[in-house]
Amino acid sequence: MTAERRTSQANGKPVGSATRPEAKKEENIFLFVPNLIGYLRIVLAVGSLYFMPLHPRRCSFLYSVSCLLDALDGMAARKFSQSTRFGAVLDMITDRCTTSCLLVFLAVAKPAYSAIFQGLISLDFASHYMHMYATLVMGGQGESHKNVSASRSRIMNLYYTNKWVLFTCCALNELFFIALYLLCFSSPIVTPALLPPSGDANIASSMQPGSPAHIEPRLLFPSPFSAAAMEMARANKMDSTVPWILTLGSAPIMLFKQWINVVQLVKASRWLAEGDRDERKKAGLNKRR
Repeated sequence: MTAERRTSQANGKPVGSATRPEAKKEENIFLFVPNLIGYLRIVLAVGSLYFMPLHPRRCSFLYSVSCLLDALDGMAARKFSQSTRFGAVLDMITDRCTTSCLLVFLAVAKPAYSAIFQGLISLDFASHYMHMYATLVMGGQGESHKNVSASRSRIMNLYYTNKWVLFTCCALNELFFIALYLLCFSSPIVTPALLPPSGDANIASSMQPGSPAHIEPRLLFPSPFSAAAMEMARANKMDSTVPWILTLGSAPIMLFKQWINVVQLVKASRWLAEGDRDERKKAGLNKRR
């Protein structure tokens, strides 16, 4: 045993400990400020779903705050330099799930139009999944789904790179469905079950926005238009003027957002097809039969 080794043992430290770097504490990505905001968005969204069948005002408030926090977490990520792939995926999943849950409720409330709401859910999920997958496969693991070059799609480049365009489209798209949800509790035009019984003198005036029909609660699924829980909620109606204004005002942006989803789906599909063709050429499988 050498003198150096004996000295090290006498000091109670292993040989070479003086040159060994101390282990640094790893960052906890899950506790980053924007991710904490993301968790709060989920809590608010769950709360809105709890109140959705019976309390439209509470539901709309919680749902709206959850959506507005979507802009705040992005600001926090830039301010604290805490932009992460986990945060981006958490943000996207929260958006998709909350919107889908609201559309599912609308499909139940208005079964005659359930195919439309189901189609919107499918388009939203399909376009974002295809775009995300194409970005990871074709652009590389470190590529963001928001980095869309103008050469590939000008409209997608504008949508993802201009924060005001992105915020406006997403906010008014959600506003349209929230307002439509409120109309299910306020407008006899949207929900005929809100009309008074036949022969009531107020039936004509109740068709007009701003003139709610105060009906009595009915029990045990008496109406084919809604579930019993919604019947109880609709008995305490709200004014339909503001929901109508919000619905009609946000409808063009909602349609534009759905067109963006179609473009996103088509562009991502073509991008993946380009990659498939390149791989087949490299493998010598591109021979025409």
